[in-house]
Amino acid sequence: MTATARDRLPISAVVITRDAAKGIAATLSSVSFCAERFVLDSGSTDATVEIAQAADARVEQQPFLGYGPQKRRAVELAAHDWILSLDADEVLDDAAAHAIARLDLGDPSGCWSLRRRTFIGRREVRHGPWGGEQVLRLFNRTTAGFTPQAVHEEVRASRPPQLLPGSILHYSFENTAAVLLRSIRYSRLKAGVMRGKGQRTSAWTMPWRGATAFAKAYLLQGGWRDGPDGFVIALSRVIDSTLPRAMLLLDEDDDVLEERAGSGTAEVSSRRNFLR
Repeated sequence: MTATARDRLPISAVVITRDAAKGIAATLSSVSFCAERFVLDSGSTDATVEIAQAADARVEQQPFLGYGPQKRRAVELAAHDWILSLDADEVLDDAAAHAIARLDLGDPSGCWSLRRRTFIGRREVRHGPWGGEQVLRLFNRTTAGFTPQAVHEEVRASRPPQLLPGSILHYSFENTAAVLLRSIRYSRLKAGVMRGKGQRTSAWTMPWRGATAFAKAYLLQGGWRDGPDGFVIALSRVIDSTLPRAMLLLDEDDDVLEERAGSGTAEVSSRRNFLR
């Protein structure tokens, strides 16, 4: 959906980035109906900044603070109170763009969620923990905002969101190996969050946690219906539930923010852009 400057909605489309050159153009193009497209970059070494500026996005720099704090900072710097937040590996489809264009933004307590459809390569993940996912992404910053967690942040609002037609297309993983690499990469951040909260863990609980996580994702949530992709996603849940605890026990969570974001996204396409 394209719009003239006069027709654009008083919304700031906000994206955090680092080395997101591969997808940032498509992300920004999908929100061209917004009055502002704002990119908060954390030191990209590729062409992310140049691509964003060529798309008429405003770009600012901020050393990576953790996912929640970084997104909170981006929301704070945005020009408008209405915020549409996307990751740099996400694209808003036309149905969602048209639905947003028809919204009445007169009530600042309003907020809306969208279905997120995740892909591994060109294969859509339709089942398991990622199937049927809904994420709150359109809100007014005077009544809602991101939680401050370093990882697995989310938007908290004063009332439940309404579900919009359309979807966010989430092109986060080039292959199944990238799914597992993302879980490994997040583990240090999670361990740091656990230490900051004073949480404790024991080695003897990890086999039980891993088995439970796998059974939930693969069997109870139907991940098996996605074939090998579903199996690998279930394996990633094992990593999510055990590796941060192992790192915590082994004191391997130091300087977690040095494991910085690659793109404000979950994309891991090669060893070269392994850090987010």
